[in-house]
Parts: sequence; structure tokens; C-alpha cells
Amino acid sequence: MYNPHKMTSNTDIILDSIADGVFTIDLDWRITSFNKAAERITGIPRSVAIGKFCAEVMRAMVCENACVMKRTMDSGHQVVNEEITIVKPDGEPVVVSVSTALLRDAEGNVIGGVETFRDLSVLKELRRELLGKNRFMDIISKSHLMKRLFDILPEVAESESTVMIGGDSGTGKELFARAIHDLSPRRKERIIAVNCGALPDTLLEAELFGYKAGAFTDAKKDKPGRFALAAGGTIFLDEIGDISQAMQVKLLRVLQEKVYEPLGGTVPVKADVRVITATNKNLDELVKNGEFRRDLFYRINVIRIDIPPLKDRKEDIPLLVDHFICRFNKIRSRNLTGITPGALADIMQHDFPGNVRELENIIEHAFVLCKKGNVGVKHLPSYLRRRSAELESKPEDIDTIERKYILEALKHSDWNRSKAADALDMHKTTLYRKIKKLGIVLPEVDGRSRDD
Repeated sequence: MYNPHKMTSNTDIILDSIADGVFTIDLDWRITSFNKAAERITGIPRSVAIGKFCAEVMRAMVCENACVMKRTMDSGHQVVNEEITIVKPDGEPVVVSVSTALLRDAEGNVIGGVETFRDLSVLKELRRELLGKNRFMDIISKSHLMKRLFDILPEVAESESTVMIGGDSGTGKELFARAIHDLSPRRKERIIAVNCGALPDTLLEAELFGYKAGAFTDAKKDKPGRFALAAGGTIFLDEIGDISQAMQVKLLRVLQEKVYEPLGGTVPVKADVRVITATNKNLDELVKNGEFRRDLFYRINVIRIDIPPLKDRKEDIPLLVDHFICRFNKIRSRNLTGITPGALADIMQHDFPGNVRELENIIEHAFVLCKKGNVGVKHLPSYLRRRSAELESKPEDIDTIERKYILEALKHSDWNRSKAADALDMHKTTLYRKIKKLGIVLPEVDGRSRDD
């Protein structure tokens, strides 16, 4: 025989087993059920919540003007994973992801609504912790290639030696230059950046060394150059490989004698600066071909840092995607929650000739098209949409990508699983479980015996 009390009891048991908060309302907007997760997230007991208006319990910032449940009740359309902020009784704000739907009886009549909500604060804290763990100054990476550079940067910064930073365009050479300056004894003074490839010789010389009044037609008064502005600090000469032979001679004098002369000047000025240079060209080849002075090359190549391209450290892509989504959320006052597996898979397959700068542009493009929820394949630039529908529906493709990077980490660590786990920022037991799940076959002899 049908027992409504038993059915209600079973429903409560089912709802209480769900990790997400769930509550239902009737047509008068009064709460009719409220599970244990809802109690935990809101801080309000079920006995207090039942019978109250949902706005009194949730106290969300959108309740008055943009109620998510009201939108569903008015339109009949579900809301899925919309990020809002609710307020606990003690005033603590909690960011949650909510989904809403209509409740109907057996005849299809609307009898109320149901809302599920997930506490995002733990997820956001984990993201912050992960980002912090893989951040060095303003540089974000979990790649073992980059972490090798992180390890030497403090010592490089402490010295007064000239540094040359190599790497393709968009890899973040200026970020490294600023990190070196910020860690150096000169950090209280300024770092001045100059793009040497953007100016012709005459303008570049005036930009670097300044000029005296009357040095040329429009020189009405003295103007200090970038070396003068960087006095006591650091000057960053980007695209050093683009300067002419004549300009190379003048720069060589500054590095050798630590003095320079402003245009139209006759008295040498002391250059109290630390010089950091950067280039995306192969200076070794330019020297061999006679296009770059050998003596200048040796002056700027005292300490050399080569930044690997993004295609060689693809394990950084998910981390950087999350970073750029958080960044553009702040800039655009938006609340995008992440990226779909299919969209991430499309991004991971790209070779990134434009490196990190290109990835940033891809996420900015997505923010133009995606207004809420997750960035999907349809929000990516058209050149990235490869096998999109297939990838969206096949999570095993993500496993393939994960398998590739676990194998790469194992090979780089000479199959030492402890070192590979460190490089991947995961616990050893997690790595062992993934190795088994992904069907990775390990060699009979690995690198552990040589470490023990």
C-alpha cells in the first residue's frame, strides 16, 4: 500500500546523500525540502529553513533583482552552473554554483522549483594554492624545465653580471627580467624596458642616451635617456639582436667603460645600471655570419637564460588557462567558471608558435564570446577547433593527453616515479594509480636504485 510518509522519508535519505546543496520550493516561494549539504553550505538548520521564503534563507546578492529561481519559474528554462554569492547568518559570503529547474506533478503541472548549489570556495582555495605553488614571482609554471630556471634566478639576481635572456617571442622574457630585478639589490630603484627592434638608430640612440638642447632641430631642451632614468636600477634591452653594427659599437662602450655621452654632449656620464638583454634570434649564428659583434656578444652573454617555448612545456597550459580566466574575470567583472574538457583538449593539441602570449589572446577571444559558465569549443578561435565534437564527447582523449605527460615526466626522471611525481606536482600514490589506470608499462629497471 502507498505510504506518503515513507516516500517522503526515502526522498530525504536520497537528498541527504547528495554532496551538493538541494532545496525545493512551492508556488508561494516557500522552502519545502532542504538537505544536509544545504545546511552545511548555508549554515542554516533544516528545521529553520523549511517554510521560509527562499530569499530569506539563501540571502544571495542576486535575490532582489536577478533571482536565478525566478528566471526559471518565469521562463520555464533551466539555469545551469551559474556562479552567485550567498551570505551566511554570520555575514560570511560564500561563492556557489547554482542550477535550477521546475518541479512538475504526474500530470505535468508546475508545482514548484528545485535548486542545487555547490560550494566553490574550497575549489577556489585549491586553485589559489596550486597557482601559488607553481608561481615564481609573476611567472607561472609547473614544468621541470622552468623550475630549473627558477632555482638559479635568486643567485643570478644577486650578482651584478649582465644577463642575456633567449627565447621565442611570447615566452615571457620581460617577466624573467623583472623577476631578476625584483630579487636583486637594485630592486628599490626602477627597471626601464626598451624595445630595441622598434626604433631606427637615430631615435634609439636618443632614447637610450638622451640628448642636449640644440643637438638637433627640435631639441629645445635637455632630455634624459633611458640609461639616466634607470640610474641605480636595471635597464632591460629587448630584441638586442635587431640593433645595427653602429649602435652595437656605442652599446659596447657603455658595457666596457660604464659611461655614455648624450647626443650633442661632450662630457661622459656614468652608467650606474645593471644591463639585462633579451632576443628571439640566434645570436651565435649572427656572430658567425658577421651580423653581430663578437666582442659585444661576449659582454652581454655573461649569464645566459634560455626560456623553453610553450610547446615544450604543455603541462603548463591548464595552469595558465586557469590563470588567464581568473585574470580576465577580474578585468571584465565576469564569473566564468572554467573550461570544458573538449576546449582544453583542442588547446592542448596546438603547437603555440606565439607561446604564452598567444594563449592569453585565445582566452581573451573566448571572453568576448562566452558570457557565463565554462569556455567551450565554440568560444575558441576557428583555427583551434579540431575534431571538436568528438573531443567534447570523449573524455578518454583527456586521458591520452594525461598519459603523454606522465610518460614524458617519467622519461625525464629516468623512470624514477618519486621524481616524476614531484615534477607533476602530485602525490606518489596518485601517480601510481594513474600509471595503472592509463596502462603505462614501466621498465624492469628504473632510476630509483641510483637515488637510494
